[in-house]
Amino acid sequence: MTQSPTLVNTSAPVIEVRSVRKAYGEKVAVDDVSFAMPPDAILGLLGPNGAGKTSLIRMITTITAPDAGEIYFQGAPLNGYHPTQIGYLPEERGLYKQMYVGEQLLYLARLKGLSTRDAKSRAQEWLAKFELDGQWKKKVEELSKGMQQQVQFIATVIHEPKLLILDEPFSGLDPVNATRMRTEILRLHAAGTAVIFSTHRMEQVEELCEYIVLIDQGRNILQGKVRDIRRQFIEHRYRLTHPGDPLPAALAQRYELLNHTPSTVDIQLSEGEDGNVLLRALLDMGVHIQGFQELLPSLNEIFIKRVTRLNA
Repeated sequence: MTQSPTLVNTSAPVIEVRSVRKAYGEKVAVDDVSFAMPPDAILGLLGPNGAGKTSLIRMITTITAPDAGEIYFQGAPLNGYHPTQIGYLPEERGLYKQMYVGEQLLYLARLKGLSTRDAKSRAQEWLAKFELDGQWKKKVEELSKGMQQQVQFIATVIHEPKLLILDEPFSGLDPVNATRMRTEILRLHAAGTAVIFSTHRMEQVEELCEYIVLIDQGRNILQGKVRDIRRQFIEHRYRLTHPGDPLPAALAQRYELLNHTPSTVDIQLSEGEDGNVLLRALLDMGVHIQGFQELLPSLNEIFIKRVTRLNA
């Protein structure tokens, strides 16, 4: 039974997971995971397939319950009311193929507490955004896969959730529709919706997320702000962009040079060496500098290093 709304603490984490564990028989899917999601954040829930991301999401959405630990929503223990404040787009899409698009959106919106009038108004508005105005009286099975995914996204956000959970949302979408969905996700976030973005595609996370929680084999192995984590795993590598003239031999004698192109080269420093000293050395050697920047490791590189270190 759905519980009554509880008082919310808007300054509290949107979701706080405390020492949560979930097992299916002998398989431990989530193993003592803890993290807190800042208000109005876009949080990347990362990890390879089978890491435990979907099991964790199912507990946050109350589809399943933890075997141990606690989950809080805006400062209150997770309860049966909270799913009305959450929009969940699962990786395995679940529309009713035989239902008409408009009928389905109205039905799902009503389940989330909207009146028929509000549900119809919002459904029509969202369909127009995705240029699906003419699909109201079409059955879902008559739509292309991309259109079906857009309809499911509309069903996920039609009730204006406080928390939006997206599990591989761009899977199977062409570039145009992926860009359209990304735009709407960012617009919702700017309007105050917190977003959990679950994926194994690290490059997508770097585009969208401010915070990450990295899971491997059911364990939380890394979490924090993306920029802070990239700084934590800094490799002391700099990229020099130049006009294409031959570089002085002294440069290769003094430093390790990597990834040569006609106009760029990466320079690897040793631990403790300073980038400003390198820049001064380049100027003293007479190198014509068009660009000079420190290279930060990608999230994919960080994940590989972290997992390798833990499993060594």
